[in-house]
Amino acid sequence: MSVTGAAVVAGVCGQPIRHSMSPMIHNAWIAAAGLNAAYVPFAPGEDNFEAFVEGLRGGAIRGLNVTIPFKEQALACADRCSDLAKLAGAANLLVFEADGTITADNTDGPGLLDAIAVQAPGFDLTVSSVVVLGAGGAARGAAAALALAGAPRVSIVNRTFARAEAIARSIGGVIEAASDDELDVLLAQAGLVINATSLGLGGGPGPAARLELTPETAVVVDMVYKPLRTEFLRRAEAAGRRTVDGLEMLLRQAVPSFEAFFGSAPPAGVDVRALALAQLGEAAR
Repeated sequence: MSVTGAAVVAGVCGQPIRHSMSPMIHNAWIAAAGLNAAYVPFAPGEDNFEAFVEGLRGGAIRGLNVTIPFKEQALACADRCSDLAKLAGAANLLVFEADGTITADNTDGPGLLDAIAVQAPGFDLTVSSVVVLGAGGAARGAAAALALAGAPRVSIVNRTFARAEAIARSIGGVIEAASDDELDVLLAQAGLVINATSLGLGGGPGPAARLELTPETAVVVDMVYKPLRTEFLRRAEAAGRRTVDGLEMLLRQAVPSFEAFFGSAPPAGVDVRALALAQLGEAAR
């Protein structure tokens, strides 16, 4: 279906945004469903995000996915939010209502849990200590979802301890802040390790975590998906650990976003992972 003036428009917002595969994913679903719609990237300046969002009130577009570095600001722009977004203190989904209000949600955490279920089947989160590397919006979403899913202990490790401490304080419960000095001890006890930083994006080195210290049954997740097999995941594989890639998480969190934007589930029969792998130049997993 060709796009007309009545098209439903949504998009993804981040800085930088060139790396995002969300437009390819959503537009593949749009085409398969024959919708009069479009999904486009936006890259406001880092100091202009709030003004950018305010200008979209009233339904100029239907909604936004939000990525680095705007997830915490996105929640602050909203008039109402889901319980998960409130607990996380961050949002990756904004929906612009016709009455001028903005609704925020966080699909990062559920996307993470779904990706683990697909690529590490049988993993029991409820008996596993978790180490989350990073303290940005992605880490917040992950920590909140992990806590709600029953993880017994979630340690947030960040170069700036105060940021990790802020997450632990706002979410509470099983969430704790830890310093880099504690990382080796935490890794030795961890059933799940998650890179929630942007380290490794574009092929550079990931976080300097000694993944070989983890138990042999541990699962290692990288939220970065360009490249698919990041340096962080390659080190995990070399240590014999099961891995979960960032592309699977991206695909899983995109589903509820598509439903929120376009009013229906993504059409069946579209292998968006295969499309994404082709674009990445990667072999299928």
